[in-house]
Amino acid sequence: MKTAELAGVRRTVGTCLSALVGGLALGVIAAPSALAAPDCSKVAVDNTVSTVSGQVESYVNSHPDGKKMLITASLQPRPQAEQTLRNYATANPQEYAEFKQLLSPLGTIQQQCGVQVVPPQYQWAFDAFIG
Repeated sequence: MKTAELAGVRRTVGTCLSALVGGLALGVIAAPSALAAPDCSKVAVDNTVSTVSGQVESYVNSHPDGKKMLITASLQPRPQAEQTLRNYATANPQEYAEFKQLLSPLGTIQQQCGVQVVPPQYQWAFDAFIG
């Protein structure tokens, strides 16, 4: 793979991870109370996505094996990517639980506000492994 192509893939993966993290954080921030109506304004959603993205980026940068696995899975065909994610989650249950907690706000905001904050090409992975 050419250096320019590899850099492009890394940027794409980084952007997707940031979007995924941002969405998860949004769910946590947007749900302070089970009875409170969610703030689904564009500003609130964008802020949540941004917050989660920053948290996820920091997390994956401090877990190089997890980051490598995510990059590897993003380049694989879907069935192989699913197995890569599953194998890593099984071998690293604590990291999986932490990552799932970081991303959960994205699922919350998607459900409560009916918006798509997880990039569509990664929604399958989010649904399967984050819920």
